[in-house]
Amino acid sequence: MAGENSDVELMLRVKKGDREAFAILVLRYRKPLINFIFRFTRNVPASEDLAQEVFLKVFQSAGRYEPRAEFSTWLYRIASNAALNFLRDLKTRASVPIDGNSEADGDEAPMDLRDPGLPIDSGLIEQERVRQIRQAVSELPESQRLALILTKYQALSLKQAAAVMKCSEVAVKSLIFRAYSTLRERLVSVVSV
Repeated sequence: MAGENSDVELMLRVKKGDREAFAILVLRYRKPLINFIFRFTRNVPASEDLAQEVFLKVFQSAGRYEPRAEFSTWLYRIASNAALNFLRDLKTRASVPIDGNSEADGDEAPMDLRDPGLPIDSGLIEQERVRQIRQAVSELPESQRLALILTKYQALSLKQAAAVMKCSEVAVKSLIFRAYSTLRERLVSVVSV
């Protein structure tokens, strides 16, 4: 994320009680954080609520903040834990089917990847392809899904992803490799269409 040094400086100001600095961090990271969490939850309202909880945790723990890593690394670690805890709670309550086929899918942000010049059939095929890819990614083991989301969708470096995941860069590479291998196997029909 751009301005990483200034983010640490801002957080150090927040640590001293500067609410304006906190507001700047919230403005800077709100959308990326919601998008990051959405890739786990597939639910816009839940993602917005979790992002708000993450910022609350950041504010509450500001007094203990030590800039040992980049600010974004620290923030995404908190967000990862919040998103994964949310998913674990869902599974425990069993209020939403794990296969993702629920009425809650209506909360999913629309993603229209269709070229307006394509016939309607092509648009439907593309929608189905996107749905299958999302489903396959959501079925990856937590660690593989997290490594993939951090590096591919959030554009964190291997070093940053390793810090968020509390593992080595080699471990992150391995998780990404296994994720892509699994996705290739599961999505053979989608890719060959």
